Amino acid sequence: MTPAIEAPSPNFGPRRGGARPEIVVLHHTAMLSAEAALARLRDPAAEVSSHWLIAEDGRVWRLVDEAMRAWHAGAGAWGGAGDVNSRSIGIELANAGPLDGFPPFPEPQMAALEALLDGIAARWRIAPAQVIAHSDMAPERKADPGPKFDWRRLARGGRAVWRDAAAPAAPAAADWPAFRAATRRFGYPEAEDEALLAAFRLRFRPWAAGPLAAEDVGLAEALLDSQSISMV
Repeated sequence: MTPAIEAPSPNFGPRRGGARPEIVVLHHTAMLSAEAALARLRDPAAEVSSHWLIAEDGRVWRLVDEAMRAWHAGAGAWGGAGDVNSRSIGIELANAGPLDGFPPFPEPQMAALEALLDGIAARWRIAPAQVIAHSDMAPERKADPGPKFDWRRLARGGRAVWRDAAAPAAPAAADWPAFRAATRRFGYPEAEDEALLAAFRLRFRPWAAGPLAAEDVGLAEALLDSQSISMV
């Protein structure tokens, strides 16, 4: 990985209650340039930050020491616990998101992210299943990093989880209680049904539309199988 550019942000504090990083949360900036995002993440008046920012061309800025609590996640939960800021490392990916039709994430940016994730995993022993989207932990508020982010690529390298929707066979019918139970066990917080479904599809079935389908339920249940988590 190219050496990070040091760009300290004043927007951080201590992790609460003795928490340590156990989650990585991926974001998109939804701004038109990496430099604009960098300025905002370092602006005391904005009261937002992340530990890392990665530009489209692969440049990496370190904004907050990983041992400290950056202000990137906001309200939400993962794995049955809140205060995600105290339990996570936040990575912002420069990407205009809805401002420009959700552009793809370029190869230099993805390669830099992979190298950064490898270092984070080694430093903090964070498992692939704990690398999540902002939309995963806040289904009713957030939709980043969005539909163009390549989770399957991360999973191929053992840096996230993915499961092809084609296997195993889907259950006989769409079943909301089964879907809610499976997603909750995987880590998703309680949320309004349609918001939960949208967040799950954004991560694992971004091509899907319409009401809850048997394929959604089957995929959610398949993700609970530890042997299937690494399958791509």
